[in-house]
Amino acid sequence: MRIMFGLVLVAGVALAGSAVYMAKGYIGQTQAALAKERQLRAKVGNLVEVFVVNKPKNYGDALTKDDVQLIWWPESALPNAIFRDPDLLFPAGTEKPRFVLRQMEKFEPVLAVKVTEPGEAAGLTGQLAKGMRAFAIKVDVASGVSGFLQPGDNVDVYWTGAVSGVDGELTRLIESTVRIIAVDQQANSSGGTGAIVARTVTVAATPEQVGRLAQAQATGRLALSLVGSGDESVNGMVEVDSRGLLGITEQAVAEVQQDRVCTITTRKGGEAVEIPIPCTN
Repeated sequence: MRIMFGLVLVAGVALAGSAVYMAKGYIGQTQAALAKERQLRAKVGNLVEVFVVNKPKNYGDALTKDDVQLIWWPESALPNAIFRDPDLLFPAGTEKPRFVLRQMEKFEPVLAVKVTEPGEAAGLTGQLAKGMRAFAIKVDVASGVSGFLQPGDNVDVYWTGAVSGVDGELTRLIESTVRIIAVDQQANSSGGTGAIVARTVTVAATPEQVGRLAQAQATGRLALSLVGSGDESVNGMVEVDSRGLLGITEQAVAEVQQDRVCTITTRKGGEAVEIPIPCTN
């Protein structure tokens, strides 16, 4: 009897020790997981719910409630003009949908710059701010930056033509950092890397800029220069003529003209005589 009691006691102590060991291991794993989660949360910060599209959306597609869903997003890395409130994305009292202005992939956040206002069309009128106008510029493979221009890019516009009183042609920067809203009949950027040589590029401009661009296009040639992404610098006066291009100064031109000897040939009897005269040009 005592032997049996001893065996039961030993078995009980062994089982209790095993249970304590297993509990200790489980508690240790739980504490390690909690510590790891706290470290991750400290790095990521708070998470908030934002609206993303749940399927690819192309330019001109309508955006409905069935096309979006909420996901968790780090609050410290929220893009600008993101939608978090369903009443802002789909205002109450209107059944008119928003339309997609730029192609969006699945699970991409819905940004205000990528969709129109409720009921607003997704054409060029939807991309023009108040007071702005659309103006088309004729381009070719050279003036259109070899076909690498895309809607949403910014460009500088240069004019080249003849000016009264200037020898040769003159090139001048007439508009700086003008936004492109369409290339040929394409008004959205597909994000592709291929280059397509366009015939026209449509820009957003003020009425005054439209007047200058129209006059420049009618009196000379226009060329576009692509502005780097995020470059907000404004260029000053840029003007180059033939003399400036070749480094010819006014003094050098005057010296050349001073060294010139102009003559006129006349005949006296049977002889041809050269008579010096002032140079007129």
